[in-house]
Amino acid sequence: MSRNDRHIDAVFAALSDPTRRSVMRELARADHLTATELAETMPVSRQAVVKHLQVLNRAGLASATRDGREVHYSFTPDPLAAAARWLADEGAAWDDRLDRLRTQLERD
Repeated sequence: MSRNDRHIDAVFAALSDPTRRSVMRELARADHLTATELAETMPVSRQAVVKHLQVLNRAGLASATRDGREVHYSFTPDPLAAAARWLADEGAAWDDRLDRLRTQLERD
C-alpha cells in the first residue's frame, strides 16, 4: 500500500464518523476554534471533541496551533480535495470499464 493510499484511507476513516464530520464543518465555517468552543456547539463532551480533533489532525483535515495554554484548530481542505480527486479517478475508471462491457455486450 502506497503512502498516498494510507493518507486517503485516513481521510475516509476520519470522515466515517458523523460527529467528526460535524466538527470538520464547524472548523470550515470558522477561522479557528478551540476544543472548548467546538464543544459548546456539539452534543458531546470537550474530551470527546479533543479525540475527534486528534483523528482529524492525523488525517490532515485539521491543524493545531498553540497560543499560550490554548490550542486553536483550523480546517485543512487539501486532504479532502485529494480524496475527492481519488473518488473522481475511481469513478472514471469504472465508467470506462462499464463502457467497454456495454460495447462487448452489444457486439454479442
